[in-house]
Amino acid sequence: MSKFHSNYIISMKDIIREGNQILHQATQEVLVPPTEEDKETLICMMNFLKNSQDPDLAKKYKLRAGVGLSANQIGLNKRMFAAYLTDEKGKQHEYSLINPKIVSHSISLIYLPQSEGCLSVDRDIKGFIPRYERIKVKGFNLSGEEILLKLSGYSSIVIQHEIDHLNGIMFYDRINHENPFALPENSKSLY
Repeated sequence: MSKFHSNYIISMKDIIREGNQILHQATQEVLVPPTEEDKETLICMMNFLKNSQDPDLAKKYKLRAGVGLSANQIGLNKRMFAAYLTDEKGKQHEYSLINPKIVSHSISLIYLPQSEGCLSVDRDIKGFIPRYERIKVKGFNLSGEEILLKLSGYSSIVIQHEIDHLNGIMFYDRINHENPFALPENSKSLY
């Protein structure tokens, strides 16, 4: 049985750091409908994100703020993630997705001018990461129902970052290695 039951509090010691092989391999699909164990793990992951964004709880548990967490970042070879974020319009989004895949995307690209961060990376990495401005993602929710999400802007960036994790891709793998600040022509800054 997994230690990640719904009342377990994930801390930074549970987060797998870069260099660990599990972050560089594609994760395995999860059974649908999800088992109670998988549901509890996702709830636990979401609670970590909410705790990490609460200044008092983050200080109490020594958490780094995060907006997304994939199962392989806590050592599980499972194709699922949680995301808890506020978009550029100030709207709160909460996603727990099982077996997500991008089914379509825009041609236009966006990037975060300050680069991206990651709970599994303890160093500052400079460079632009071009992401699709809009994506459609199919996956399953905690109840095992298939859902289709239409995402744009910051939400699109966060979900692509998490899906990359599930495919064994780190965000810095997408930075141009010759020139970290080079961008494709159809790119614009999110902010």
